Amino acid sequence: MSDCIFCKIVDGSIPSKKVYEDEKIIAIYDLEPQAPVHCLVIPKQHICCANAIDETNSEIVAHIFAKIPEITKSLGLENGYRIVNNCGDDGCQTVKHIHFHILGGKKLDNKMA
Repeated sequence: MSDCIFCKIVDGSIPSKKVYEDEKIIAIYDLEPQAPVHCLVIPKQHICCANAIDETNSEIVAHIFAKIPEITKSLGLENGYRIVNNCGDDGCQTVKHIHFHILGGKKLDNKMA
């Protein structure tokens, strides 16, 4: 999508600080971190949100979750972390390209809202 900021990060037209990259996904540091360690895991394939996951693209989400332990280990998150996905306007999804936040580096608040 030509107007999607994450698609532009994936294609290299917007620079980012990469944590991890392979043929299917990219992980980058969040520009407005909410924890000492805060990165985003983004599929290279544009999928607008969790509601758009189906049998044709669910393998990318499986790939993301298979790679998260490797990514978190590289970030030094040995004592745990949180994975967050926002979906839709009420879920505060600001970029309409599915992505997963990894937050850690301290004891996180147990409140989710």
